[in-house]
Amino acid sequence: MRWPEPRSFNVNLQTGLMDGTGTRYQKRLADLDGLYADAEKFNALAAGHGDDIVYDVTDHRPSDRPGDLITGVTRMSPGKVGAEYFMTRGHIHANIDRPELYFGLKGDGLMLMESPDGETRIVEIHANTACYVPPRWIHRSVNVGTQDFVMLFCYPADSGQDYAIIERSNGMRLRIVDDGQGGWRSEANPAYSERSAADVEALIARTSRTEGVTP
Repeated sequence: MRWPEPRSFNVNLQTGLMDGTGTRYQKRLADLDGLYADAEKFNALAAGHGDDIVYDVTDHRPSDRPGDLITGVTRMSPGKVGAEYFMTRGHIHANIDRPELYFGLKGDGLMLMESPDGETRIVEIHANTACYVPPRWIHRSVNVGTQDFVMLFCYPADSGQDYAIIERSNGMRLRIVDDGQGGWRSEANPAYSERSAADVEALIARTSRTEGVTP
C-alpha cells in the first residue's frame, strides 16, 4: 500500500504566506466589486488601487476525500472602503455540516458569522486566538487593524465553498465599520434580504441523507 506522504510547511509572517504549498490565489480590490456598501467610494478607490491585493490565500490540498484536511494561511491587507473595513468574500461550506478552525498569527481581525436563518455572531481574532466556526455558519473574516491580518485555517477536504449564498441576500446581515474612535462597530445592512423558510430547509436538506436531519 502507498501511504499518504506527511508534509510540513513554513509560515512566513512577513509575507503572510505558507511556503511550499500547491495552491495560491489572490483577490485584488477590483475583484471585490459589489462587496461593499458604498459603491461610489469603492469605484473611486478602485480607480487608483484596483490592482492592489486585498487578500492572499496559500493552502495545501492533499485530496478532496472525506477524512482528509485542507490547511492554509490567509493574509489580508489593512484598509477600508469608506468606513467599511476590508473583508473576504465569505462563504458557507457546500457540505454545510463541515466546520472550520482558524488560528490568528498576526494582526487584529474578526470572524463575522451568520446562521442560515439570520442569527449573527462576531469573534475577535488576534495573534494566538483560536476561532471555531461550527457547521452551517456562513463566515467571512475582516481586518480591523492597521497591519496585515494573518490566520492559519483548517477544514475538511470535502467541504466545498458556496459564495453565492451571501450574494443572494445582498450581503451579510451585519457590516463592520470604523466607529470613529479607533475601533470598530457592527451595523445593520439595510439591503439585506432574509432567507425564506424554504431556503433554510433546502440548506439543511443538503445533509439530511447523511445526518438523518428532517428538513
